[in-house]
Amino acid sequence: MKVILFQPQIPQNAGNIVRTCAVTGCELIMVRPLGFSTQDRWLKRAGLDYWEGVHVSFIDDLEAYLEQQTTPFHFFSSKASSLYTTVPYENNHQLIFGSETTGLPPLFFEKWPERFVKLPMQPDQRCLNLATSVGIAVYEAWRQQNFYSPSR
Repeated sequence: MKVILFQPQIPQNAGNIVRTCAVTGCELIMVRPLGFSTQDRWLKRAGLDYWEGVHVSFIDDLEAYLEQQTTPFHFFSSKASSLYTTVPYENNHQLIFGSETTGLPPLFFEKWPERFVKLPMQPDQRCLNLATSVGIAVYEAWRQQNFYSPSR
């Protein structure tokens, strides 16, 4: 599986997500611009020594990237109507998360509305922390695959 972060802003979240990717065998793609330097000490500290075990890549244009994909992908957004548990995740699925401050641009919802899912929350709450959301989604997808990992 791949986790895609659209223009992440908080280095501690990205570092925590690297740890989640390391322990679950996910790849990580970050869409520029980032709100921090990948040399940021908070980013390194949050990810500890997990950075070496995770395939991390960077892209500039998420729309162009997704248009070329043949593997399944879903966006996670508090504005979606379908629950994340309704998706049958595959081992090559791509899980896409928006920026902590601005979420995902409307363009993606206009183009792929059927690919948007949400994590349930109490009414009138803003949203979950990005790293928490990624953890919940990754573990649901991995659970559906009986925690299978090609590298194990």
